[in-house]
Formats: sequence, structure tokens, C-alpha cells
Amino acid sequence: MNNVVLKYVIDASDFTRAGEASSDVKNKLKQMNLPPEVIRKVAIAMYEGEINMVIHANGGEITVEIAPEGIIMTLKDNGPGIKDIPTAMKEGYSTAPDNIRSLGFGAGMGLPNMKKYSDSIDVQSEVGVGTTVTMKVNIA
Repeated sequence: MNNVVLKYVIDASDFTRAGEASSDVKNKLKQMNLPPEVIRKVAIAMYEGEINMVIHANGGEITVEIAPEGIIMTLKDNGPGIKDIPTAMKEGYSTAPDNIRSLGFGAGMGLPNMKKYSDSIDVQSEVGVGTTVTMKVNIA
């Protein structure tokens, strides 16, 4: 299998389209006959990141590299950045405003689920500049 690279632009505050990129990746991985557990992990981790980009980060770009050894998802935004990454990684911690919570989002499970459903995660953030999250899900 040759490496496949997919790129997606995520629009800020567009909840009607939120999840389209992760759904597209899920469908492509199914077409490639990858193991269901790999597909599930990628879909959940990427969806959580995609929603975070819509809620918190004024959108951004997602690059997905599908290689024989694993799937690498890089989510890059120009949002406000994360002040305290260790705290943000805790279940239930959220900075989502009330209007987002009223839509059923912002429960503070985004980053924890991204960590839970990826085999490795790296979060780099600078306040006022943006955040880059790189996640990998191993194949086999």
C-alpha cells in the first residue's frame, strides 16, 4: 500500500458540517479494508479533534496520512491556543461557552477521547498563535 494523504479544511462554528472530514476518512479506511478497530479509533479521535476545532479554534486544517504502519492525523489551527495542556487533557475540563453546551457539545471529553482512541498523541500549543495536535493509530 502506498501512503495516502488527505487534507481537509474545517470551518469555524459550522456545526452543520462538523464531522464530515472524520466521516470521509472513516469511509475511505473501510474501502481500504483496514481492521474495524483501527477505523473506529481513527473515526472517534478525529471527530473529537474536528469538533474541538469548530468550537474553540476558529476552524483549521486536518491532514491525514495513511501508511502501512498506521494513520497519522495532524490537526492545525490558528485559534486562541491552550493555556494549560495537562488540565485540558482531564475529563470534564471545558472552556466551551454556554451556547455551545446547549447544543450538546463542550462536555470536556474532546482531548481525553483523542488521547484514549489514539496510540500516541502530541499536543503543541502557543497562546494567541494556535494549536497542533498530532495523533497516530497503529495498524495491526
